Amino acid sequence: MAITSANQLELLQTAEAVAREKMIDPSLVVEAMEESLARAAKSRYGAEMDIRVSIDRRTGKATFTRVRTVVEEEDLENYQAEMTVEQAKQYMSDPQVGDTFVEEVPPVELGRIAAQSAKQVILQKVREAERDRQYEEFKDRQGTIINGVVKREEYGNVIVDVGRGEAILRRNEKIGRESYRPNDRVRCFIKDVRRETRGPQIFLSRTAPEFMAELFKMEVPEIYDGIIEIKAVARDPGSRAKIAVVSYDNSIDPVGACVGMRGSRVQAVVNELQGEKIDIIPWNEDVPTFLVNALQPAEVSKVVLDEDAERIEVVVPDEQLSLAIGRRGQNVRLASQLTGLDIDIMTESDDSARRQKEFEERTQLFVDTLDVDEFFAQLLVSEGFTNLEEVAYVELDELLVIDGVDEDTANELQARARDHLEEQARKAIEKARELGVEDSLFDFEGLTPQMIQALAEDGVKTLEDFATCADWELAGGWTTVDGERVKDDGILEPFDVSLEEAQALIMTARIALGWVDPAELEAEAEEESEAEGEEGAEEAEA
Repeated sequence: MAITSANQLELLQTAEAVAREKMIDPSLVVEAMEESLARAAKSRYGAEMDIRVSIDRRTGKATFTRVRTVVEEEDLENYQAEMTVEQAKQYMSDPQVGDTFVEEVPPVELGRIAAQSAKQVILQKVREAERDRQYEEFKDRQGTIINGVVKREEYGNVIVDVGRGEAILRRNEKIGRESYRPNDRVRCFIKDVRRETRGPQIFLSRTAPEFMAELFKMEVPEIYDGIIEIKAVARDPGSRAKIAVVSYDNSIDPVGACVGMRGSRVQAVVNELQGEKIDIIPWNEDVPTFLVNALQPAEVSKVVLDEDAERIEVVVPDEQLSLAIGRRGQNVRLASQLTGLDIDIMTESDDSARRQKEFEERTQLFVDTLDVDEFFAQLLVSEGFTNLEEVAYVELDELLVIDGVDEDTANELQARARDHLEEQARKAIEKARELGVEDSLFDFEGLTPQMIQALAEDGVKTLEDFATCADWELAGGWTTVDGERVKDDGILEPFDVSLEEAQALIMTARIALGWVDPAELEAEAEEESEAEGEEGAEEAEA
């Protein structure tokens, strides 16, 4: 059939009908028709020709044109779609390279094969437009709750009809042993939306912590209005959860607002989550206080925070240990997720035994090294002395406050401590030289003989070796492996070298070797300082 013999408005009517059915822009359907007609025309006039089709958006008339581009003579490759400047002078006045010559060509007859090909092109374009529309729609809804209808279940995964598309609720994203039948209504959290060749893939979840947060936002108007903020959520889906909240209005109790009158608000969330028990915790910027709240209902006697290691020690009464840990470690695990810290729980008796052991070890250290009796060594430990360096180099007045210690005794104690430290240093130097340490490392300021011995035992024997070390190799650190934090022991960690001190030592060594220019470091530091200042000014203006 020929386009000219067809009702020209039929093209526009078809485009409108398809666009309404698929809920896409009609212009996309018309563009697909133009491309399909252009392909059919190329099969008639020749594949090397640049044939273009334009459909009038008002009348539906299809115009077929042939386009030829003016190129340099040496660049002429396609004689059907290109021409030289000399050739173009037959059709144009003063042609320039890059100009195009457009001429109308007769419409083509669409045979059966050409019509089928045109249909396939249109269907493909419409399908792509529909997928793009779905992706754009659901991409903006990622991170929100959606209601859907169960269509079917495949290998434990639930396919959900979400209106203008299908989504998948995977087996591991369902709560406990949830099972669904076709046409069941389900409420889920849109966890991820991905653009894939087979169309947008929408992944749902009912176990995500964000799902609980969104449910509370729906049930508690104060959260929706921003008066109360959900700071953290930790879940054991289907069993128990902890949610930390804070109020920005002193007159509103965040916990009470989330619980609701007679527990109505929290109960609505519990019912949606298949009876999952929810502990609502008041958030506090003071980490130890927040942890004490997070470990409820257990009572906490003492908290010791190690910020560098992101670990925290919690001491609880002996009878509260099982309550603090919870069934199968659930309570402490959720508290750890809520605070983002590794938690070590011990009883008061364990803590007392550990402190007693430390006391005895320090007492024995002073007995062995200072040649004093046990009672006097215990006095030193009781006054807070933990090592020989503190005794050797502390101000004399701090020793004089100990009962029975006069100036002569204090001087003698310091002399003995210094003698012992010097002997240890001498032995460390001898051992390091035996291991092959070069003078460049001995001459480097900032390392004690004991540190140099430890480095040598680990294979670091020159200043070049030291300069190639990473800061965490010296100071130690923590690495996350399979979701668990694993300790990395540092070479100089026994000497209480922090990560910042390790960085400074390594940079000093690199400067001494000429690997780093101090001027460049200063310039970089100034640039960073200026950038931070500009960001601060922008935030202040905002």
